[in-house]
Amino acid sequence: MKAVWRDQIIAESEDTLLLEGNHYFPPESVDKNFITFSNHKSNCPWKGIANYYSLIVKGEMLTDAAWFYAEPKEGATHIKNYVAFWKEVKVTQ
Repeated sequence: MKAVWRDQIIAESEDTLLLEGNHYFPPESVDKNFITFSNHKSNCPWKGIANYYSLIVKGEMLTDAAWFYAEPKEGATHIKNYVAFWKEVKVTQ
């Protein structure tokens, strides 16, 4: 699977975890050159607090385009620090 924005591969892995229709990429498969900190957080009743990343590609920023669970609740520990994408990021094979 690949996560692509602005013709740039942000993450690529053969070992994503599919959960609720989202592919979660292993943390080491995400190219850290294109992600930056975000203050945004959200709460999932069963997974816990999601932290977000924004993306920067070719001088453009896509805010809060990726999320991960640094400390997931019990039952979601298998996705700890795995990264999922949304907004304009295309996730394809």
